[in-house]
Amino acid sequence: MRNLSVKISALCMAVMLLCQCDTLKSDCRALAERDAEIAQESPGDYYVGRRYYVPLTRFWGYLRRPGESWRTAKLVIMDESVVRNPDRGYEPPVKGAVFGSDKNYEYFVFGSYTGEKAYDPSTDQILPVFRPTQFNLRNKKPGFLFVPSEEYREDYVTLRPLLIPSPELCRQAEAE
Repeated sequence: MRNLSVKISALCMAVMLLCQCDTLKSDCRALAERDAEIAQESPGDYYVGRRYYVPLTRFWGYLRRPGESWRTAKLVIMDESVVRNPDRGYEPPVKGAVFGSDKNYEYFVFGSYTGEKAYDPSTDQILPVFRPTQFNLRNKKPGFLFVPSEEYREDYVTLRPLLIPSPELCRQAEAE
């Protein structure tokens, strides 16, 4: 009986590794396609922003420079002293609250980093502060943020640039 359970465990591990390898290969292909699209972006004095909403947090989402990978993206807190965030409205627990309604929307964001940092007590992070001057909606359904297989969850911060497999890891996965 013990021998059978060892064989079943080994079989389960092999299946899991094969599934992960297929997921990694699929993620790497999708990342390569997106990186090719990003490489075509017009240079300029703007940022590409992805709204990343988690209830009760104070960060806005991720910003990156045009032509740069999402690997370089920074999670930011917005300083709304010049312009308010596009989804700014009442926040929970107010009835009819709409804050976070633009979750995963992608924007062209104009403005600059203030050089200051702010603390988000809900996530225990100290984050850079960005002062926007303008938001232009780029895409309401831009697809995945960091990797296609990553699952968005509203109960905690799940998505991070560090999840993106390195080009070396993608080359290794494709070679197998």
